[in-house]
Amino acid sequence: MKNIAKVLVVGELLADIISEGNIESLASPSRFLVSQGGSSANLCANLKWLGVDAELIATVGNDNLGTYLIRELKSVGIADTYISRTSDEKTSIVLVGKNPGTPDFIAYRSADMIIKKMDENIIADCGILHTTAFALSKEPARSNILYAFEKAYQLGKYLSVDWNYAPSIWNGDDGQDIFSMLSRLNILLKISTDDLERFTGRQLDMEQAMQWLNHFNAKVICLTCGKDGVWFKVQNHQWQYKPALRVESVIGVTGAGDAFWAGFLTYFIQGKSIEESMDNALLIARQKIEKTHPLYK
Repeated sequence: MKNIAKVLVVGELLADIISEGNIESLASPSRFLVSQGGSSANLCANLKWLGVDAELIATVGNDNLGTYLIRELKSVGIADTYISRTSDEKTSIVLVGKNPGTPDFIAYRSADMIIKKMDENIIADCGILHTTAFALSKEPARSNILYAFEKAYQLGKYLSVDWNYAPSIWNGDDGQDIFSMLSRLNILLKISTDDLERFTGRQLDMEQAMQWLNHFNAKVICLTCGKDGVWFKVQNHQWQYKPALRVESVIGVTGAGDAFWAGFLTYFIQGKSIEESMDNALLIARQKIEKTHPLYK
């Protein structure tokens, strides 16, 4: 496997407004804290923390919340070179109720959807191009990201997708057409069991989940199962399993998936085996779950 110089992450940079403690749902009263969020931005920051050359393409509003988010990213070494600011939309926020299982959330979308068409030289300069289902759910970001993915595919780049699908984000669009388009691009796919159930609209046992994913053509498919570990499949090979690492204390699971995938990509770009990359992913995810703050802080 060849070495790769840079990871280019395109997608959501937004403010997470997270409950101070674990709550059953957002219907429960709580105090909330504001932090930099967005799966794409979190992944990029975690990659930087792990020593990877990574850049973020995103859009925030021309407001103080946008200023805060850019300042937070600069504090961990991410330049604002490719972060746009718009006066037409406000910085997006996500309200999150922490939970040891699946966090409850409501997204208030605005500026994060306004991702511009990417310069082909920027695409040519990266080794991996990554995005998320969240970022692909709205126009004009969707068309511009898919354009970049097609260009990157033609250039022989690795393509990475976190299919963090949620019906409330897609607003009636089932995402099937976009998922089918991605199947032509031989991507590195990360999807959780929760994401898959939301996407298919069915509760699937593990065998059913793997059978469903077998129809999807990808270089690597990674099905994360939270505390139950991870199932993964390399193209033209059988499914393999790795258990989750023992966690001493669960501080919070929000962002654990982003940490997991950052751990995977960090080893993948070094030419490590898929098995070694999965081991590192599980290690980094455990560190995130046990910490009271983002890994990269």
